Amino acid sequence: MSKVGEFEELRPLLFSIAYRILGSVGEAEDAVQESWLRFDASPTRPASAKAFLSATVTRIAIDVLRSARVRREEYVGPWFPEPLLTDPYEDPARAAELADSVSMAALLLLERLSPLERSVFVLREVFAFGFDEIATAVGRSEAACRQLLVRARRHMQDGRPRFEADGQERRELASRFFDALREGDVDGLQSLLAADVSMVGDGGGKAPQLARAVIGAENAARLLASVVPLLARVDVTFEQHELNGQPGAIFLDRDGKVLHALTLEVLDGQIQTIRSVINPDKLGHLGPVADAWAIDREVKRARRQTA
Repeated sequence: MSKVGEFEELRPLLFSIAYRILGSVGEAEDAVQESWLRFDASPTRPASAKAFLSATVTRIAIDVLRSARVRREEYVGPWFPEPLLTDPYEDPARAAELADSVSMAALLLLERLSPLERSVFVLREVFAFGFDEIATAVGRSEAACRQLLVRARRHMQDGRPRFEADGQERRELASRFFDALREGDVDGLQSLLAADVSMVGDGGGKAPQLARAVIGAENAARLLASVVPLLARVDVTFEQHELNGQPGAIFLDRDGKVLHALTLEVLDGQIQTIRSVINPDKLGHLGPVADAWAIDREVKRARRQTA
């Protein structure tokens, strides 16, 4: 097989590794492309293209994450990963680990780890790499990698989300939520939300966002039931999608441009967290991006007209 063929066969795996380390679609794609350039420029053919490319993309992602963490510390408001429509890598033997590790909740837990801990955890727990391969990828001894994994597991288990095991039940609950959202049904929404539900948005200072998290079923239901009908009045619609392996929706303006992406975290048969990504820098991979500020002005005009 040609170098190009080997690389393309491994591209889904490389992207999936990089995305879990970085939490960014764009940065993961860049890391994969840089890995190809290094692979193509290698004067000798590696004995294992998978080992070479996996190690290369991991090292690149670690370097990118180290600089990204500084930027994230200065980020305006809550920082969320870029929403992912489809994870390109599939492995039936590790389907549960893959689905769990790409959720918004799990990616936010991974943010607690150092770049090395995060990389070791992803390679071992998600993709089942051997410690010899991991050691090569991160430039540490196998013993050091085992210690990094112990620390990473401890951090992850401390805040591990408990996902609903029944995907069908989760999808049905989400469907009822979005039906109630379309109808502006406060009671219907409230019945689906956990008492301590949290609703929070990531605008990054580049789009209108909630000033603070909205806590509590009644507060969240009333806000949702009041805002979504106003959005509908200015021709904003939404389409249900699975995002990061969890139920969600993409909101679109009248021209079909992406306004924001919303994800639902379901725990114990209720919606525990509602996250909205509206920062335009995080939506471009989903399609052309809407002008959120212009829509915000239209919504405010519509609200004044109904007051």
